[in-house]
Amino acid sequence: MAIRPKTVVTMRLNGACTSHARTDVSVRDRALVIDEPEERGGTNQGPSPTETMLGALVGCSNVITHKIAAKMGLEIASMTVDVEAQFDRRGVTLAEEIAVPFPELKLTMRLVTNASEEQVDALRVDLARFCPVSKVLREAGTRIEEEWVVERP
Repeated sequence: MAIRPKTVVTMRLNGACTSHARTDVSVRDRALVIDEPEERGGTNQGPSPTETMLGALVGCSNVITHKIAAKMGLEIASMTVDVEAQFDRRGVTLAEEIAVPFPELKLTMRLVTNASEEQVDALRVDLARFCPVSKVLREAGTRIEEEWVVERP
């Protein structure tokens, strides 16, 4: 009998708020420090909450792109993901409520792959369809521009 994976799961994280700027997050058997830089009263022991979110976009883009490539039978020899985001800080400074704190960001995907242009286009389309972090950002009103730079081995 085959094991059927759950389609909806409950994720649980715990945050110990060790100061006004630092949170020690536990998930599964892993730990993560989220902290503000020194100029904002933190100890710079980890990325800020907003940097953590953008880092999640980078990580999710990596994982989902590789899953899609594997399903398509494509090989990715190497890959980097860069993000550059416009951040309207008026909300975090309590100046005023901002509906879309990240109005736009640029995601640059650099791949070394033997995939054809058509296959890379399919990767691009499916990444937007399946990456949960980018979907949340888009639904929140963030415009995501993607640039795919492809090299052949």
